[in-house]
Amino acid sequence: MQYRRMGSLDWQVSALGFGCMRLPARRRMLVKSVDPRESIAAIRLGIDRGINYLDTAYLYHLGRSEEIVGDALRGGYRERVKLVTKFPLILARKTEDFETYLHRQLRRLKTDHLDAYLLHGLNRGLYEKARRLGYVEKLERAREAGTIRHVGFSFHDTFPVLREIIDSHPWDIVMVQYNYMDTGIQATTEGLAYAHGKGMAVVVMEPLKGGMLANPPRRALAIMEEASVKRTPVDWALQFLWNGPEVSVVLSGMSTRDQVSQNCDSAERSGVGSLCPEDLEIIEKLAATFRERIIVGCTGCGYCLPCPEGVDIPDCFAILNNAALAAQGNFGQRFYTHFMRRRYKKKARCHRELAGRPDGGSAELCVACGACLPKCPQGINIPEELKKVHAVLAKGERVDKYMERAPR
Repeated sequence: MQYRRMGSLDWQVSALGFGCMRLPARRRMLVKSVDPRESIAAIRLGIDRGINYLDTAYLYHLGRSEEIVGDALRGGYRERVKLVTKFPLILARKTEDFETYLHRQLRRLKTDHLDAYLLHGLNRGLYEKARRLGYVEKLERAREAGTIRHVGFSFHDTFPVLREIIDSHPWDIVMVQYNYMDTGIQATTEGLAYAHGKGMAVVVMEPLKGGMLANPPRRALAIMEEASVKRTPVDWALQFLWNGPEVSVVLSGMSTRDQVSQNCDSAERSGVGSLCPEDLEIIEKLAATFRERIIVGCTGCGYCLPCPEGVDIPDCFAILNNAALAAQGNFGQRFYTHFMRRRYKKKARCHRELAGRPDGGSAELCVACGACLPKCPQGINIPEELKKVHAVLAKGERVDKYMERAPR
């Protein structure tokens, strides 16, 4: 494992961190849920391979993530890692909620302290809420008491908002969405440089854009074949991030032990400035190719759930994007598009069919209530995009019609 500077903090962090939002899962009947035994095995494998940064949150896996991480860190594993979780700002309503959630999280994680505690998912509105309810001061008091060692925030807004938040408080850590397709949105490359210049540790989430960069279209694969150095799609995406000195640690939501092993192998080959000009040119071509095919910029974070009507919003978007990415590929990829359409048609189309799978509904169930809109960190107009899902996957409209309108 390669290790890097954690901003201005006095410890070295593994280039690869374990993001515990997409832990290994299993399907029972029609419901998919996290698999505790496999998740613990995957986390411990990562630590044994040198990962020393674990990131979770109150909301991940409906609370099960923190519990499973706590179990995984028994038997001496807790002392080998920096443990980070996040305050569920979106759920909090009063000042006293800070202590309520923090102590509940400590119990779940089976620890007496956190190496870092982040305000979760800050945008301008949520940061104003945090200031109004005194949560920034609460962070500092918990740090003084030793319950929290370092403070920070995860972020989903624009660079001007990021700069404003950074300048308002002596933060230790910022966690941002960044990958070779998202260099100009949310925090942006400029935002990473700004945080780094302030001495903050920059933690990168969504390095594969919700898995999208791991499953490239045929044109992107052809571009990778042009490179003198052969890498997998995942390795290209990760090496792009590790190439920059601004990045302290890259989080990967690893759902299998094989993914853990492969990503650790990739991290062992990482280094600041390790990519040559030819490599960077390949990555620019890859980004352009992906942007041509993506319809909805969803990363599958699941913050929009639960939908009051039971729509499986992230999966609906994932099916549409996967269909678009494969639509002009070879026969195998076109068959995959057919499989995607079949998968979509198995989703519930009425509330009676939702019995036993509360979030298993199709886009047809959307009533445009808007409950999802303030929750989406990508700022997606979810009801409008669900209309495209229904048009392509239920009504059979050509996916190219909507790709022409997709943002570049």
